[in-house]
Amino acid sequence: MRRINGTALIIAALVATVGALAFPVWSYADRSGTGEANLAASSVATQWGPLSATDRDFLVKVRLAGLWELPAGQQAIERAPSQAIKDAGDHLVVGHSDLDARARDVAAKLGVALPNQPNDQQQGWLRELSAATGAEYDRKFANLLRNAHGKVFALIAEVRHTTRNTLIRQLATDANQTVLDHITMLEGTGLVDFDEIAREAAGTKTASPTGPPPPNGSLPPSPQAASPTGDSSFTSRPSTQPGAPTAVNTNRPAPPSADESP
Repeated sequence: MRRINGTALIIAALVATVGALAFPVWSYADRSGTGEANLAASSVATQWGPLSATDRDFLVKVRLAGLWELPAGQQAIERAPSQAIKDAGDHLVVGHSDLDARARDVAAKLGVALPNQPNDQQQGWLRELSAATGAEYDRKFANLLRNAHGKVFALIAEVRHTTRNTLIRQLATDANQTVLDHITMLEGTGLVDFDEIAREAAGTKTASPTGPPPPNGSLPPSPQAASPTGDSSFTSRPSTQPGAPTAVNTNRPAPPSADESP
């Protein structure tokens, strides 16, 4: 009896060991709950490539941005005391009119429903601007709009990098040009509070910063230039020349109508 019990224990131990070794293989094959599975579950097929939940969220955010930033820009043209804010407002109106047409065209082709009014937070920003006057208006406009544009920059980069849909990828490229133009104009007013933007951004991060140690007062060795080797000639040029540009060139072909084929 003891010999039988010992044999049974050995067999049970072997079965448990094999099961433990096999479990990771089964777990790997069953990807439910993983990021890859979530991506597949949230995506739908289109003739322009898969359309993910992030893609659809991006479309909505582009639309929402135009619904509050365009009227804010128009109000700035009419009410702002400084010419710099009026000029920034002009860029917002022109840029978001163009970008909104592109977003509506893409949404129509992909069958994505878009909102027709700003969200509650954006409506609050519009009310805040409407209640301000004089120098306070200029300051609020520059900082509210610069902060909003800065935050959407990260989403544009993520979508441009990860989307598998050609229409969304092109819209992200268009949005990147438009947002960079608006950021440049808003910063050109000289009223953006970069300290406040940095403090707000730091409050949302938990990881410790990394990078070189702080300067100690002595100049480090000058790094070598990153330059091509050989005698090859090149035809392309940097997108901007040295010095701060006043705006980013956003001149590009008008978006096609929604009923045109790709």
